[in-house]
Amino acid sequence: GIAAIVFVAATVFDYKWLKTFAWPIYVVNLGLLGLSLVVGTGIGGAARWIAIGPLQFQFSELAKILMIVVLANYLAERHDRLGSLRVILGACILMIPTWVLVMLQPDLGTSLVLAGILAGMLFLSGASMKWLGALAGLVIALIPIAWTYVLRDYQKQRLLSFLNPAGDPQGSGYQLLQSQIAVGSGGLFGKGLTNGTQDALAFLPVGDTDFAFARLAEELGFIGAALVFVLFVVLLWRVLMSGYRSQDRFGTIFAAGIGSMLLFQLIVNVGMVIGLLPITGIPLPFITRGGASLISLAIGLGILQSINIRQSRAEW
Repeated sequence: GIAAIVFVAATVFDYKWLKTFAWPIYVVNLGLLGLSLVVGTGIGGAARWIAIGPLQFQFSELAKILMIVVLANYLAERHDRLGSLRVILGACILMIPTWVLVMLQPDLGTSLVLAGILAGMLFLSGASMKWLGALAGLVIALIPIAWTYVLRDYQKQRLLSFLNPAGDPQGSGYQLLQSQIAVGSGGLFGKGLTNGTQDALAFLPVGDTDFAFARLAEELGFIGAALVFVLFVVLLWRVLMSGYRSQDRFGTIFAAGIGSMLLFQLIVNVGMVIGLLPITGIPLPFITRGGASLISLAIGLGILQSINIRQSRAEW
């Protein structure tokens, strides 16, 4: 209900005001993330959630949308200089404070999504492939440093457990093994809604959050999981079409950011559920339970709809 109201409000709102207030939005974003570190609560010393009345909100989810707004405004204003290394580095510098504040919470999953958003927006906006390739090489070269000095021990264990989950079936590999059992036991048509046993018998940890797709695959089977992918493809197509129709470069690049976020989260979440990628705690849009994620998606898609209804097809 709240997400629907937020979506309608964002749709009615004229998105062009976002360009005017992009820099104040950036400052507010950093302030909210800093506030999360000071008064936020979480499990195991994490500082991610802030209580707003009876609700628990995670500002790192909102940061995804706010940074898409900021980056879209920055890149749109410099659309004729996207081949310049200076412009590309400027976008990276804009993202770094948000990325650091999210990592300090710590929230590895959201920090990876932010990196995916940045990469996707730079690529789809037409930034120089030469410089993007060089930066990608630099990031790969920095992985050993990040592994040694940035990641915490439990994060390293999560990343390694997918290589050999059977090596510690009752510890770090437990989630992945139970997730694979759930997906495999669903078969072609699944066991039926609410008839899944892995989650009902408490074998599948966080079956309604990070591993919601495993629960879905067990209950709806391969056919149900494939239908979910089809719906995501349709959504991504509509997102990209909204950007294509926009005569405003801000709208085009904003659509690229939303599309990058959705695609990155879909690939990584499903990949970690079936054991193709490490477990990182990235939610699956619209499937994973979480009010903050749903409201943030409603804001992003509402802004996109605002762009869509105020534009006609771009002339290329």
